[in-house]
Amino acid sequence: MDAAETSEKEPSGGRADLIALAAHRNEGPVAFTRQELTKILTVYGRHVAAGEWRDYAIDHLSERAVFSIFRRASEVPLYRVVKEPKLARRQGAYLLVAGTGAILKRGHDLGNVLRFIDKPKLVVA
Repeated sequence: MDAAETSEKEPSGGRADLIALAAHRNEGPVAFTRQELTKILTVYGRHVAAGEWRDYAIDHLSERAVFSIFRRASEVPLYRVVKEPKLARRQGAYLLVAGTGAILKRGHDLGNVLRFIDKPKLVVA
């Protein structure tokens, strides 16, 4: 058996293939940073003070973090603020999802995404 026959039978040439461990490392759940939570809770607090929202939930999953906003604790969430880091280079890591599942806003900046639900209301006197 010569070297040409060996390379046909063993595509790696008899050596073990190297695998990047960083790609296979389990880093744990995704979480919001303190600055991100401050922005979210500022908007949430304004709507609680106005009597529109009453409850929230935070979920830290393996691929995303979710801040769910409820009118009442017994209902489905009105909105979900989602942080999905693997989409950061594409559409942006942050998205705002309605209770129906429709994506209302997506972007790279959390402040711009939250601005969609924090618009001032027109008051006519």
